[in-house]
Amino acid sequence: QVQLVESGGGLVQFGGSLSLSCAASGSILRINTMGWYRQAPGKLRELVATISRGGRTSYVDSVKGRFAISRDNAKNTVYLQMNSLKLEDTAVYYCNAETLSSSLWGQGTQVTVSS
Repeated sequence: QVQLVESGGGLVQFGGSLSLSCAASGSILRINTMGWYRQAPGKLRELVATISRGGRTSYVDSVKGRFAISRDNAKNTVYLQMNSLKLEDTAVYYCNAETLSSSLWGQGTQVTVSS
């Protein structure tokens, strides 16, 4: 069974930085697109960033220029470097991995930005 395990969340001050990582383990044939989503209290889950297997990236407008997504295909791991964090970045962050037959989700990691 494939699992996604996230790490790196926590509490950070406004303007600070955090780095998230998400590693897939188990019987994995091939992971295509990987991404990060987030869900703030009372809000819907939103897409933050995605990265294709070949390295093509996309970002929601609110994080462009501040966040950077990357991946290591050999390690089946995706990363999210978050800089210049804002209060509105506070949310539970989830990683996602798409295979040919399934969409996998991590358990979520809390990111809290304080003033």
